[in-house]
Amino acid sequence: MQPLVTIITVNYNQPQLTAELLRSIRQLNYPNIEVIVVDNGSIANAAPYLQGLFPNVTYLRSEENLGFAGGNNIGIKQAKGDFLFLVNNDTELPADVLNLLLPVFDRYPNAGVVCPMILFYPAKPENKALIQFAGYTPINPFTARNHTIGEFEPDTGQYTQPAYTPYAHGAAMLVKKEVIQKAGLMPEMYFLYYEELDWSEQIKNAGFTILVEPRATVYHKESMSVGKQSPLKTHYLTRNRILFMRRHASVFHFWIFMAFFALFTLPKNLLLFMVRQQWTHLSAFWQAVCWHLQHNTGKSTPYNPVTLKQPAV
Repeated sequence: MQPLVTIITVNYNQPQLTAELLRSIRQLNYPNIEVIVVDNGSIANAAPYLQGLFPNVTYLRSEENLGFAGGNNIGIKQAKGDFLFLVNNDTELPADVLNLLLPVFDRYPNAGVVCPMILFYPAKPENKALIQFAGYTPINPFTARNHTIGEFEPDTGQYTQPAYTPYAHGAAMLVKKEVIQKAGLMPEMYFLYYEELDWSEQIKNAGFTILVEPRATVYHKESMSVGKQSPLKTHYLTRNRILFMRRHASVFHFWIFMAFFALFTLPKNLLLFMVRQQWTHLSAFWQAVCWHLQHNTGKSTPYNPVTLKQPAV
């Protein structure tokens, strides 16, 4: 019998977008699945609307927004599958995606996570799909930057074989249940962004590897929930870049990174936001930096979402 795969997605105020994902899941040609939708503190509970359209889906709800990791962890705790496919609600899945991902675990017995290649959802059906993700490079220990392999390249079949990657992509990752039992749940202190990178470190420390199978693809409608250039995104990307380094860099590498951040990143961003008169971004960036003066980085450190202060203009 084919293993049970639990597909988990998190909805936050986007029931129509989630419905588009569920329609694509309905077309999967892999027969043994369960589907869990976690409504993560939406203003209106999406379950009644979605239940009417997709009655065979399990709906769970948190009354507060627990962030990307917290919402996924609700679904993970209830999942029955031997494998868990965590997908963003702003993705759509081709019918064969699970059939292509699952054999990688047999071919690479130490694999703990396998990601599909992620394509930007084309604006028009006739447009050629561009690649968003075909793997990552390691994070530079001095700058805390890395690169996404294949990003913005047309998909011409240049990636054809499974490849190791240091980090999984949060938009779509198939995880063996044994991994979660050994590595633990996704870390919730990030709230938004970088949590899958931190979780990838936990997974590798537990003895597993992470791969990309580029023959399996997923279409991603990038940044539908927080906006492509929103102050919220500015805040969490900045805060969590530093947090990731605090948690995973050596003492030597961390202080080199902090020197780089103080001398280059900080003045560059402050100047850029001022020149563009992006005062909300400036405030969000500065709050993200100041957060680290008040919080530690222990694995049990809770983190509640901030209400970004609006500067007086």
